[in-house]
Amino acid sequence: MITLQMMQFTAVVLMLLLTVKLLFLRERRIKSRQARQARWLMAGGTALMVVHFAIQLKTGLRLQGVTQSVMLNLAMLIPASYLFARAVLLLTSSSSVATRQNEQVLMRSLLRPLQRRGRLSLADRWMGPVVWTVTMVMLAVAALTDGQPLLSDASELRLAEKAGAVLYMLMQGYYTWRHSVSLVAMRRALHNYYDRDTDGMLRWMQYSIVGLMLLALMVPVAIFGSGPGMLIVAFAVYFFLFYLVDSFCFYLTSPAPERMQAAEQNAAEVEEEEKLESLKIEKLKDAAALSPEMMSEVGQAVEAWKTRGGYRQAGLLQPLAAQDIGITRYRLTAWLHQRGQKYTEWITQLRLEEAKRVMQEHPDWSTEAVADYCGFNSREYFHRVFKESLGMTPTQYQKATNLPDFTN
Repeated sequence: MITLQMMQFTAVVLMLLLTVKLLFLRERRIKSRQARQARWLMAGGTALMVVHFAIQLKTGLRLQGVTQSVMLNLAMLIPASYLFARAVLLLTSSSSVATRQNEQVLMRSLLRPLQRRGRLSLADRWMGPVVWTVTMVMLAVAALTDGQPLLSDASELRLAEKAGAVLYMLMQGYYTWRHSVSLVAMRRALHNYYDRDTDGMLRWMQYSIVGLMLLALMVPVAIFGSGPGMLIVAFAVYFFLFYLVDSFCFYLTSPAPERMQAAEQNAAEVEEEEKLESLKIEKLKDAAALSPEMMSEVGQAVEAWKTRGGYRQAGLLQPLAAQDIGITRYRLTAWLHQRGQKYTEWITQLRLEEAKRVMQEHPDWSTEAVADYCGFNSREYFHRVFKESLGMTPTQYQKATNLPDFTN
């Protein structure tokens, strides 16, 4: 039978291995300063968990009484969860934007909001330390004023422990909200920059954000609970922490942070172009508003570009497309926004329409040839988006349109 001591020993070993993995990540593969900071924050969180479970295992506080164990849990889990949340928040913060030299004072004032991108707010930095401090003060006051021996299971101390658990949940709720807002902005930046779906590289963040919120709900149960159900909760917590740290390490050492930084840089520069254009017409506009005349002008330029087959270039990033069309990135982004589209879905739809036309005119072409001609990065991606859009594979589409089938 699995005992509590076995679970605690497993937690010590698991957290220790994850800490070692974080410490020995190849530094040269972590390009971003924010990513390096996030790595040390995450390592600090896992190290605290090692200490926490080691103390629990060594002293047997869980078996001695609820109060002693709960106080240790609150003292260690609040800062550890804060470090985990802040590490993820650093990765979901936009990259800072370097401004040009010799800018005029007016331009500096306009670009100041862009310079603040990627910086954590005071609430982001201090929410965790404040919650921990308030909780520790409440526990200390309750322990000293209840008239009972120190660490006794008094009603005042139990009330302070429950208040600390509530504060912990509120802290986790705040960081979950901040993560979610930043994740939406990251996806928007990707969809307005790359010519293919790149949501996959952020999927671990989405799962981690959900996991952090579930952790906020499960940890109070783990703090106060007892019995066989505790093993299930403990297993869920261990699994999530392993997934969070392992995915975090994989993300840091992959090309994803640099790609994300490029997309966010582009989003910031589009915002800069919008403000520059607003200056030219001497009035500020909505973030994505073009006049009907400008919409028509951009539409004509886009149609001419489509006639030339410009969208069939593989790896066509949004800045390259705007340059090829002959318009600014801001105008392309605003034009798409007012049509209810993102760059990724727009360029993909153009390529899908071209693929259907090519398949009808050249039934002998392989799907790989069609994908390559239309600008898709790979045959697999072409198959996936084709099926998502039309509900059938390219081969099934041929059969449905009474065209001869072909094999690769």
